[in-house]
Amino acid sequence: MSCDEAVNTCDKTQYNEVSLWGKIKHTIHLIYCKACRKYSSNNSKLTKLVKKPEVDCLKKEEKEKIKNNFKKKLESH
Repeated sequence: MSCDEAVNTCDKTQYNEVSLWGKIKHTIHLIYCKACRKYSSNNSKLTKLVKKPEVDCLKKEEKEKIKNNFKKKLESH
């Protein structure tokens, strides 16, 4: 399996679109290819983040306060 195929398989694995044989070949490739292991690891992390986002947003008042402070600093320079 080439690295291009491994990347493609990794992406398909995300959506459970890979056969058992494809998963086996991918796993064997990951044993000896450090770059694809890193890609696969990052891809897994990204998938987890997308599935369970924990984002804290600023409230409107907080945004306005930051904007006003920024404008004051700009004007003072």
